[in-house]
Amino acid sequence: MTDTPEPAETPTEPGFDELEALRQQINDAEARAAAAQDAQLRAVADLENTRRRLERDAANSLKYAAEKLLGELLAVADSLELGLKAAEGADGSVKAMGEGMELTYRQLMSVLEKNGVKQLDPTGQPFNPDFHQAMSMAPSADVPANHVLAVMQKGYSLHERLLRPAMVVVARAPE
Repeated sequence: MTDTPEPAETPTEPGFDELEALRQQINDAEARAAAAQDAQLRAVADLENTRRRLERDAANSLKYAAEKLLGELLAVADSLELGLKAAEGADGSVKAMGEGMELTYRQLMSVLEKNGVKQLDPTGQPFNPDFHQAMSMAPSADVPANHVLAVMQKGYSLHERLLRPAMVVVARAPE
């Protein structure tokens, strides 16, 4: 009797096919597991993005909730400002009735400022169509061309959002 090693399985033997089938099943299972893990990571990322977007939308809703009311109060501020100008005497002093209006105007402006409203007075600044509404153009030697020469009605912004553009007269070069 000779001790010869048993020959290794060859592709022609029946056990080899079973081993290859098992390897293929393992590879398939690993691929499905990797795909499931990838899908789970994507779902978690999508959920996190949705949560952040909802938080941002909720914060903006709170920040701009009073936008309509504050916008309507601007007409009141304009009326008070015009009343103050009318109550001024020739010497620039305010008459007795105007003092009450001036106090009311300051209180209103204080309330608007506390709620994030800022007044835009662009006199002398370059014309910006995003914040200014040009009502007319006038020649000017004192103000550079395409700069705001005069403000007809002040503009207002709520935080960084424009509530109302300033109505302005834009300077043009003299002829």
